[in-house]
Amino acid sequence: MSTLIKPKAAAIEYPDCDGEPMADNTLQYEWIVTIKGGLDAMYKDDADVFVAGDLLWYPVEGDNKTRTAPDALVVFGRPKGYRGSYRQWEEGGIAPQVVFEVLSPGNRLGKMLKKLRFYERFDVEEYYVYDPEGAELTGFLRSGDKLQEIETLENWRSPRLGVRFVIEEGELRIYRPDGRRFLTFLEMEESRELAEAEASTARAEAAAAQTRADRLAAQLPALGVEPQG
Repeated sequence: MSTLIKPKAAAIEYPDCDGEPMADNTLQYEWIVTIKGGLDAMYKDDADVFVAGDLLWYPVEGDNKTRTAPDALVVFGRPKGYRGSYRQWEEGGIAPQVVFEVLSPGNRLGKMLKKLRFYERFDVEEYYVYDPEGAELTGFLRSGDKLQEIETLENWRSPRLGVRFVIEEGELRIYRPDGRRFLTFLEMEESRELAEAEASTARAEAAAAQTRADRLAAQLPALGVEPQG
């Protein structure tokens, strides 16, 4: 009598790439990097806050079709570290609490509505969409099982992140709780160069002041004045 051996079920693969570009243009890319980098900097000393950009998120084990890749996401309660994708069942079942999307001309209303429904279904608490072409920010906040649009976002402070959103000089400004602004890499480099120049000037002024003091001290004995010890 022969024994029927059932073939082993193939392991489900969860690809790390969906074949979609991270950004459609340089402006969208700059904003994605600025938001992700600003969040990284803000939480650099908190080991239990995970920040990622353009990372595929799989919320359901065994389902590799239900997925999306937010332009930036923040997960409280998960450690920093490398991920090829965010597989929620391997992360204590914790969904990203805050997600960001940056629009490009290629983003259609239907696609963004689909993302809204995805984030609503899988427990995102805050969802922000920024259109850099028109300097328009839209936000959604969870209320029960729904993500409700935030009526007024000017000077809005994120309940989870504590960051403040302001439209200034025709574009979005994001301010950390300590008042510092999210900066582009170029702005950070310019700020570093300015700080170095100011420090160099301060050192030069201090050295000149010391030279003047030394010269005066050397002249005091000739004037019959004993230098103070």
